[in-house]
Order: sequence, then C-alpha cells, then structure tokens
Amino acid sequence: MTGELTSYQNRELAQPSSLRLPPVPWRDPHTVSPARLKHYISELERACEENPKSVDLHTCLGMAYAMDFQVYKSEDALEVATRLEPDHFFAHFKYAELHYRLRALVRAERETLKALDLAANHWEVGLARKQLQEIRRLMREGTQKPEWTKPLAMPAILLLAMSIVVCLAVYWK
Repeated sequence: MTGELTSYQNRELAQPSSLRLPPVPWRDPHTVSPARLKHYISELERACEENPKSVDLHTCLGMAYAMDFQVYKSEDALEVATRLEPDHFFAHFKYAELHYRLRALVRAERETLKALDLAANHWEVGLARKQLQEIRRLMREGTQKPEWTKPLAMPAILLLAMSIVVCLAVYWK
C-alpha cells in the first residue's frame, strides 16, 4: 500500500503546476463575499480557457457558478466536465448535486447512480449513497419538480393567439 498511489494522486502528479486548481477562497460557502466569489469565478474561467481539457477546473467552475446562483452556467460547466471525462466521479457527483438542489430528482437520481458506479473508494461510495438516500427520501415525500417531456411550442402559440384576440376585443370600437 505504501508504494501504490491512488488514482487521484496519480492525476495530481501527472498534471503540470499550471493545471492545478486555484486555492479555494472559502471553507463555509455562506461566508464568502459576492465580490470575492466573482473574482474566483473569473480566475476559474481564465483557467478553463487556458486548459480546456481539465475536468477538475470545469467542475470547480460549475460549483462556483452554483454558489453565485447562476444555474444555467453551472449546468453547462458541469456538462462539459462530464463530457470531457465520462468516468470522473466528482463531475457526475456535482452534476447530480446541482439537479438535487434544483429538485429535478429524476435526473439527480440518474446522475448519482452513475457517480456511485464510478466511485473508487469507500469515501466516494459513502458520499454517493448519502446523496442517493436523500434524493429517494424527497421522491417519497413528493418534493420534486415534474420532469418536462413535452415541447412547449403549442402552448406558446396558443397563448400568443389568445393575447391577440383579447387585444383586438379591447381595442375594437
């Protein structure tokens, strides 16, 4: 065991110092100022532009966007991370956590199961199982948003037509 390195340690040794993550400016996410978070996000964006294939950087960027309540950017960054390295535990885990926090529980469960399959040690398995347990508890209680499976084009056209009819009825003299 002393001569063997974990996959994380191998990845750390294989990365040049320019690919390493910038130091995280907080320990408790509720104590970081918005200005400092914006600065950290800009550093991560610059690092992602310099190293577009770094899964860790994209995962951290997605987490930072989520902390700044930029959900769509967070989802995009985490999707890029899961696409770059499909067998990266934390990319799938944080992507699932984002959906869990948004209460899109069906998608969160699916991504957490992927992360659970990718877990390489007991700690990762424990994290994924705990999140999966919480997701399933919320699903039992009915605390979830419905999954959109139908296109919204027809309701939008119907709303537009009804708005036009109401406007014509109001201004008709």
